[in-house]
Parts: sequence; structure tokens; C-alpha cells
Amino acid sequence: MNVFSLKTLVIASGVALAATVFSNAINTSPTLAGMQKGEMKPMAAPAKTNMAKTNTIVDVASGNKSFSTLVTAVKAAGLVETLSGKGPFTVFAPTNEAFNALPKATLESLLKPENKAKLQKVLTYHVVSGTVMAKDVKPGSVKTVQGSPITVKVQGGKVMVNNANVLQTDIKASNGVIHVIDKVLLPPGM
Repeated sequence: MNVFSLKTLVIASGVALAATVFSNAINTSPTLAGMQKGEMKPMAAPAKTNMAKTNTIVDVASGNKSFSTLVTAVKAAGLVETLSGKGPFTVFAPTNEAFNALPKATLESLLKPENKAKLQKVLTYHVVSGTVMAKDVKPGSVKTVQGSPITVKVQGGKVMVNNANVLQTDIKASNGVIHVIDKVLLPPGM
């Protein structure tokens, strides 16, 4: 075999080897698999290793579209870290519809940075220290984290907090519990 033939064989072998390696990479790589035949497939989420999801009150609320306005307000108020903390907390969580029932100017005003302290008062008025499950709720006055009490009552077989109806109870989180309400609670004087 002459040098030219040997060189051609080495080049041809190298191309074949490279093609095999690339073909195997396409078939085993989630990022390249979709590139065959000109199609793209979404990548699978990477496997979580040793990362336990905490499922705090903020995590649970963030994972539910019905609480997107509440989550926005919690972020604007700087309360994410607090409500992700050890707790435990009981949160009476207004839905997006509850926030939408507020006058538009009120909600817009509360979300402004200069009104952060007011927003914190409103949001902490929805929070009670400790984990209070539905079976443990008793009618009466309950002190909130904000400092002012809320009134829990049963009317016509429905549980109410101030003037808000409780729509769903006992949504568990790692640091407390959420009860869904249909109105935003405003502390006295607001």
C-alpha cells in the first residue's frame, strides 16, 4: 500500500469514526435528539439531585395561578423571605378575583414602592401565627401578624373571615397552611 492509499484510508476511517460518534451523541443527548430530521423537541427537565422542594406558603401560592396577584403583592411588599421562613403561619389568601374586586386605583396604589409599608400592613392582616387547620377554627376574634384582630364566624353553614367567605381550606405548606378567601381584608383605618 502506498502512502497516498494509507492517507486516504486514515482520512476515510476518521470521517466514519467521527460520523459514528456524532450519530451516537445525537441519539443519546436530549439537547441534540430533536435535531434529527430538522425537528426540535423540548428538553426534559434536568433530574433534581439532593434538592428537596420546600413547599413553603410562597412556593404553594406561586404554583397556583389563582394567587398570581397575591404573589406579586408579597414580592412588592418584601415579604417573600418572611412567608418562606420557619413559621408556622396560617394565611387567608385572597384569589386574583378578590384583588380584582378592589378599586383599580387602590390596588395600583398599594403596589407602588412608596406604599410598601401600607401593603405590608394589608398582607400581614391576612396572616395568623401558628397552623390553624379548618377543624381547629373557632368563631371569635383572632389577632393577626399585623396586630389588628380579624373576626371568624359561621353564617348559613359558611365560614367567614371578616366579610370574606372561605372558599377552600387546609392547603398545606411546609411552614403552615393556606385558606382561600374571596375578598381582600383591609385592616381597620385603611
